[in-house]
Parts: sequence; C-alpha cells; structure tokens
Amino acid sequence: MPEASVRAALMITCLGDMLFPDVGVAIVRLLRSLGVTVEFPPGQTCCGLPLFNSGYHAEAAGAARRLVEIFKDAPYVVVPSGSCAWMVKHEGPGLLKDTPLAGEARRLAERTYELSQFLVRVLGKTRFGSRLRGRVTYHDSCHLLRGLRESATPREILENLDGVELVELPGHDECCGFGGSFSVRLPEVSSAILEKKLTNVEATGASCVVACDAGCLMQMAGGLTRRKSQVRAVHLAELLEP
Repeated sequence: MPEASVRAALMITCLGDMLFPDVGVAIVRLLRSLGVTVEFPPGQTCCGLPLFNSGYHAEAAGAARRLVEIFKDAPYVVVPSGSCAWMVKHEGPGLLKDTPLAGEARRLAERTYELSQFLVRVLGKTRFGSRLRGRVTYHDSCHLLRGLRESATPREILENLDGVELVELPGHDECCGFGGSFSVRLPEVSSAILEKKLTNVEATGASCVVACDAGCLMQMAGGLTRRKSQVRAVHLAELLEP
C-alpha cells in the first residue's frame, strides 16, 4: 500500500447511508489503496438539498451550518453524489453568506470534491483495474454535469479502465427523471423520462450503466428491475474497488 500522504473525510450522503452503503465501503477501500487516510466524521446529516429544492431555505441553512461544523477540520471532503457536492459547493455558501460561518462555508466549498473529481484532479489518478469486463455506458447526472460542469473526470477514468469498453450513451446528458421530489410530485412525467433513458441504455449493449449520483442510480435501477432488464445500474466506485 502506498504511504499515506493525503487526508480526506467521506461525506456519505443520505441516500448513500440508507440505500447504497456498499458504495461507501468501496470508496473507503479504493482511497485507502491509493494511500489516502480516510476519516468519517460522526453525526453526519443531510446536505440540505431536498429542503432547498422545496423552498425551505432557512431549514436548509441549518443543515449547511451543521455540515460546516462537522467537516471544519477535513483537508478534503469526498462526496459520492454530484448533487450533494453541488449543494455544498454552490448553495451552502449562499445560504450562510450573511452569517459568522460565511468564510467557513466558502472554505468547505473549496475543499469539497465529487469522487471522480477527487481521484483525477486532486490525486492525479486516471488508470484503475476492475473486476468487471466488457461494455459499459455512462449517464451524466444533472447536478454533476450542469451544476459542477463536470463531464470529463468520470470519462477519463472509464476510458482508461482495464478490460472495459466505454460506449457513449445516446442522450447521455438528458435527465433520468429522478430530480429528487420531482419524481414524487410528477410521477407520470418522471416515468416517461426514465423510459426514454433506459431504452437508450439498453440500445448500447452495455452490461451496466454507470453514474456518479445515488439519486440517478436509484431511479434507473428501479426502472431496470421493473423492465426485467439484464443491465445493472452501478456507481463508479463499484467498478474501481480494489
């Protein structure tokens, strides 16, 4: 194992904690194999995105304050979901701009990275091994693509992944239909968007569709199961687990 030289805290997120714990385990194993000292601050709660999207900005500011306090000592914060990383980096500082924690919120934003960004832009790693072999495709989640303006780092990793062929997904930049509470408020519209997405996924001939956001994975995995599809929805970290 490489000598530890970087220290980072994992922000597991609500969906990661409740529905995708294996992704968190995979991230810890991966980062440790790269020499990163991984910490997991206790008392983590929601980043505040569901509250923010529903118009409860005062309550979302409370969640932002708690995150600043919990992660104040972390040199880097690694997040497995683009949506939560976007909330911390872009909306958290705005919610706390007129408070004593304004500076801390900005500094937390600067130290926070979605997983693929941390691997490529901080650690400089683009080549990994994988137990998976064959064809995969990649879905650009809305917050990672439009919010963080990131499409390159996941592809750099997938394009260099040993034994894996990355096939571009038709409509890769189109929403999967989840959108947080959108899928609950407008289920018919959400389902129609999802059906188009999954039809495109299956047309690639890939064995799995990769994403970097738990919400998208939950949405697509549910739809694939209902279609009795052989395609799996997997988080990027699950392909890279050593």
